[in-house]
Amino acid sequence: MSDTESARSKKTAVKAALSGRNGHVVKNTILLGLPPKECAAIFSKLTFVSLPSAIVLNEAGERIKFAFFVNDGLASILRVMGDGKSVEVGLCGQEGFIGLPLTAGFTSSPTRTIMQVEGSAFRVSAKDFSAALRECPTLARSLQRFSQELALQSEHVATCNRLHLIDERLVRWLLMSQDRLGGSQVPLTQTFLAYMLGTRRASVTVAAGDLQKAGLISYTRGRMKIENRAGLEDAACECYETLTQQTEKWRQEASKNERER
Repeated sequence: MSDTESARSKKTAVKAALSGRNGHVVKNTILLGLPPKECAAIFSKLTFVSLPSAIVLNEAGERIKFAFFVNDGLASILRVMGDGKSVEVGLCGQEGFIGLPLTAGFTSSPTRTIMQVEGSAFRVSAKDFSAALRECPTLARSLQRFSQELALQSEHVATCNRLHLIDERLVRWLLMSQDRLGGSQVPLTQTFLAYMLGTRRASVTVAAGDLQKAGLISYTRGRMKIENRAGLEDAACECYETLTQQTEKWRQEASKNERER
């Protein structure tokens, strides 16, 4: 059996295992990457949950009760300041996991995580997750890698917010969101976008208007639609390209390392 056939067979087995337990197909790439022998240790502890937009998954400074393997939708990781203001420092879709402090033995969250676009996840209690992690070395490695990806993302977002104009930041955000959501629709109001980008709504309105005039997006009734992906990539600042290139490089290294184990 070739490496490709083996990987396809493993993914099919994992999907079948999860669907057989709760009737929901797994899309989360971390779960899809688990070997069959680790499935029982974690899958039996997972509960499928629907996540409406704006629901808080973890609150800054509070104890983490549940961790989430995001299955679809888009979660936003926010840095909350003492005066209550917040700014987005990371995005998480079906490639990721909410509750990373638990992997290091910590019990509280340094950030607030909310669902920016409604979706679903496979939820596990903090206690059950910690127990399962000890039995799942592949899962532990995958979460360590995702932790590095998220840290890299935060670094680029912070740099972008400090050095680049709102239109470039908006383009970067739209591209990152589409990467995680798929499709061309980004169902968010300009008010919410301003909240995520840490700027005024008027600034987002002007930036979105410029992108729409250029034929790169369209905007109606709280939904942005990407009309020209290639054009958006050309309009993006260097942050998006360097982030995606490094992330892809790491994923290729991880895939090679797992094959060689």
